[in-house]
Amino acid sequence: MGKMRKIIEYIILAFALLLASISAAAQTDRREVRSGNRQFRKENFTRAEIDYRKALVKDSSSFAASYDLANSLYRQNNFEEAGKTLEKVKDSAPMNPNSSDYYYNLGNVACQKKDWQAAVDAYKQSLLRNPADVDAKENYIYAKLMLKNQGGGGNDKNNQNQDQNQQNQNQNQQNQNQNQQNQDQNQNQNQNQNQQNQQQGQQGQGKISPQQAQQMLSAIQAKEKETQDKVNKEKAALLKSKQKEKNW
Repeated sequence: MGKMRKIIEYIILAFALLLASISAAAQTDRREVRSGNRQFRKENFTRAEIDYRKALVKDSSSFAASYDLANSLYRQNNFEEAGKTLEKVKDSAPMNPNSSDYYYNLGNVACQKKDWQAAVDAYKQSLLRNPADVDAKENYIYAKLMLKNQGGGGNDKNNQNQDQNQQNQNQNQQNQNQNQQNQDQNQNQNQNQNQQNQQQGQQGQGKISPQQAQQMLSAIQAKEKETQDKVNKEKAALLKSKQKEKNW
């Protein structure tokens, strides 16, 4: 049936009727395919699907029935099944007069599934068979761009990863250097503080507090009083001795 048209604003795909030659490719399925085509034009995609499946019951190898069935499934947003249906006739597709449309639709299905590599390959096959297809060219460019953005660009992605790894290594080295500087600074500060404490301790050893000075003074005064008392006692004893001698 319809050829899935170009992608506009990401993927918005319109349809056009496939040439009548596809529908007439096999006599055994002509009536069911034509009936499906009528339902497809009315956008009765489910009814069209039924007719195309009836045609495949009569001839499971019918390229026209499989192609059109995939289109009806696609319009029902059943992209997975549409892709499988197209795959069933991939061997006969290259020999079909409308093979460029087949590969174009195969690319559209791949786009909906975000399989950008498969989409690029399919649109390329479509352009090889019909280089004048502007829609195929636009979709091919779009799919290549999405593949590159997804990471299929290969070397570009690897270079980005290498640059990021190098940046991470540089940042780690800077962090290590900063940590070492902080450790050295802390060590120097601790050493300076210890030296200051030692100097203050040494200076403190040559000084006495007011309380200590008062205690020392009191001790000296007490010692002097004790000495004076002793001297006075000795003088008194000597005088007493002299008096006795005098009385004798």
